[in-house]
Amino acid sequence: MSMMEQLESVKNLFLADLESFPTNPQEIDELRSKYLGRKGMVASLFSSMGSASAEERPKLGKELNLLKIDLTSQFDSKVASLSAAQQSSEDDALDLTLPGNPSRIGSMHILEQTLAEVKEIFKSIGFHVAYGPEVDDDYHNFSALNIPEHHPARDMQDTFFIDPTTVLRTHTSNVQIHLMENQEPPLRYIVPGRVYRNESIGYKSYCLFHQIEGIYINEKVSFAELKGCLEYFVRQMFGPTKKMRFRPSYFPFTEPSAEVDMWDDERQQWMEILGCGMVDPAVLENVGYDSKKWHGYAFGMGIERIAMLKYKINDIRLFYNGDVRFLEQFS
Repeated sequence: MSMMEQLESVKNLFLADLESFPTNPQEIDELRSKYLGRKGMVASLFSSMGSASAEERPKLGKELNLLKIDLTSQFDSKVASLSAAQQSSEDDALDLTLPGNPSRIGSMHILEQTLAEVKEIFKSIGFHVAYGPEVDDDYHNFSALNIPEHHPARDMQDTFFIDPTTVLRTHTSNVQIHLMENQEPPLRYIVPGRVYRNESIGYKSYCLFHQIEGIYINEKVSFAELKGCLEYFVRQMFGPTKKMRFRPSYFPFTEPSAEVDMWDDERQQWMEILGCGMVDPAVLENVGYDSKKWHGYAFGMGIERIAMLKYKINDIRLFYNGDVRFLEQFS
């Protein structure tokens, strides 16, 4: 069989296979390789040109190139037609009137919700919001708050020290010192933020938590005003009938000091929710205020504690383990 006859035979075989074109991707690749692959029929014809005479080779080369172009074009056209048909079939099967899959929408974390609610309550009675450093020096975190070196009050909280004079703050009271150093009284602020303590992690304690502290400095400030402020907060946060009490306590930076308890109907017992007191004159003197002229009160509470009491949550670790089943209850 001459070379020209072989060309014609390959073309006829290709057209016959094209009539029964496969739909399986693997079979399509096999058909392409059969004719147009490196070891396919067209490649074999190119390899056989060496046996042709010098006069025949130019014509054969031209015909072989035309055959390869023709077969490639027809094959690609057939693949494109098949893809279009499959896509049309899929489109016909798609009911565009059906509702789509619902997207899961995130929400504010329960601690952020609680913090936002607490801030709004205090802002409604004239408090401004301030923020400050989470990494601070020993002076602002301890000494300026009447907690000097070796003072026994420092034993109450195990501290994360960055270096001998720099700490991760153990309370947001450090920001109160910064505020008073940079502003003349009167002033009225709440200070929310994260605080850190080297505590064992359990259902009641964690190595970090959120705190919000308040301070009010003016010429005539009384403990009665402090009581009125905190009673208003408790009633707004937990309901107008919630029972609460003030209990004498001790804090180095306030004198006199108290803790506020709230009655828990479920546990049938008093639960501590915050600490408070009148700002100690020594703290005022540390920031350059005249303690004979200026007076004030301060208070501090843990946001996790408030959220646990309000929403009946019994394990602080739930706030931090990222369990969506827990978080979705408050979305």
